[in-house]
Amino acid sequence: MPELPPFGPRAPSPVPQLKKANDVTTLRLRIQFDDAMLGPGKAELLEHIRETGSIAAAGRQMDMSYKRAWMLVEEMNAAFRDPLVASARGGAGGGGAHLTAAGDEVLRLYRTIVETAQQAAGEKIAALETMLRPVDPSDMYKGK
Repeated sequence: MPELPPFGPRAPSPVPQLKKANDVTTLRLRIQFDDAMLGPGKAELLEHIRETGSIAAAGRQMDMSYKRAWMLVEEMNAAFRDPLVASARGGAGGGGAHLTAAGDEVLRLYRTIVETAQQAAGEKIAALETMLRPVDPSDMYKGK
């Protein structure tokens, strides 16, 4: 029978691993307008609505309540001149939701802005990464 390791904290790894830019580091961009905001969460919600055809299903994919997803959709629809999401109530014919042309364009522009910023900041982000402490794989409190 193999011997079990002793109880208590594990010894740190002899060679701590550094984070790799394409594995861990991401640029999360939030655009703050006068009375509105567009960021990664709302963009992801729009993508899920486009994929699923449903606000409820999009919310579920994000572990978000239907009420919260609907509130975010209403916020976005109110913030932009044209609504980003069109929806129909359920019933005999079924309901659903889809991105409008404005919704597709807002999502496309947001993703392009994030990609452009990521490319522009790539070297500076890599320089910041070299200044980080090494990650100890035995650290059970990641992200502290």
